[in-house]
Amino acid sequence: MSNIQIIVPERAADIGNFLVGRLLPFRKKRMIGPFVFIDHMGPARLGKEENFDVPPHPHIGLSTLTFLFEGSILHRDSLGNEVEINPGAVNWMTAGKGVVHSERTPKRLRDKEKSLHGLQIWVGLPKEKEAMEPSFCHIGKEEIPSWEEDGVSYRLIAGECFNRRSPVPVHSRLFMIEIKNREKRTLNLSKELFGESGIYILEGAVESEGNTYTPKQILVAKDHQLCEFDLANNSTIYIFGGEPFPEDRHIHWNFVASDKAIIEKARNDWKEQRFPKIPGETEFVPLPN
Repeated sequence: MSNIQIIVPERAADIGNFLVGRLLPFRKKRMIGPFVFIDHMGPARLGKEENFDVPPHPHIGLSTLTFLFEGSILHRDSLGNEVEINPGAVNWMTAGKGVVHSERTPKRLRDKEKSLHGLQIWVGLPKEKEAMEPSFCHIGKEEIPSWEEDGVSYRLIAGECFNRRSPVPVHSRLFMIEIKNREKRTLNLSKELFGESGIYILEGAVESEGNTYTPKQILVAKDHQLCEFDLANNSTIYIFGGEPFPEDRHIHWNFVASDKAIIEKARNDWKEQRFPKIPGETEFVPLPN
């Protein structure tokens, strides 16, 4: 019997002036642990007159995790933060009761040819923290725990496992790990992980029980653990998950909550522009119908 319960394919989605590959949510699997949303951005090559611009938009009830493979994004938010995120670093913004941010190509790159490639992730908050005060944290690449073992490179982007802990200030038990290899390796991580888990294949392939799985899909483990599997030569995968919440989460546009009434209030607040503003920005993304 296969250890793979569900295969989630990457599907095209439009986020304004940019196409992404949507991975979560998926109709057969809305969440994996506390992870509620994953977009694969790029890889994209942008010309001198093309830029990545997502104007101010709101969030509630979640933390955003931005992780880039290539390129740079300028993050600005209603807390007054202005930070350029580069490959290997982590932007972690907890929306809580409400925050607004924008994401754009930095000024220094706007008239140059550029690339953009990375992951945009939302992590749900525990019910008792959904209305917490918003916060923001930028973790540099050099602060992310990284190590090698038997020819395999690991980076613990967020959460805890392998008896290590990332400095990203998460709000529930979770993990997000990058694994890279050059030569084929067999891995058994079932004793390291907990709760629900999934593999996103960025490069190379995962082989399990006679089946080969290639990029642009998430493999969700049937028994909530990733058992033994093989990594093909020159593979890069991301394993993420953790302890699921006891309640369902509702998602509407950029809002996540355990109660639909909270989302309806957030919709009205954004429509009436009652959310906090980003200093110096007047543009905003309208509430969709």
